[in-house]
Amino acid sequence: MQTIKLGDVRYNATMGAFEARVDVVRDGRTFRYPCQMAGPVDLPHEVIAAGLTNQAVLMSDSGASLMSTFH
Repeated sequence: MQTIKLGDVRYNATMGAFEARVDVVRDGRTFRYPCQMAGPVDLPHEVIAAGLTNQAVLMSDSGASLMSTFH
């Protein structure tokens, strides 16, 4: 089982993208990924969180599904 922790989400107006640090905690170890997701500034938070989290999981070598615990 892994836990996903989404850091502070910021909007980069120059890039037109949301940026955040996403931590994947697995077996007591933390793997940290810088993630970015393009989108309009008024995109719903749930969509932003899902997109950034999905990117981190894909970057992770865990091969785990998105059936993780989010914080």
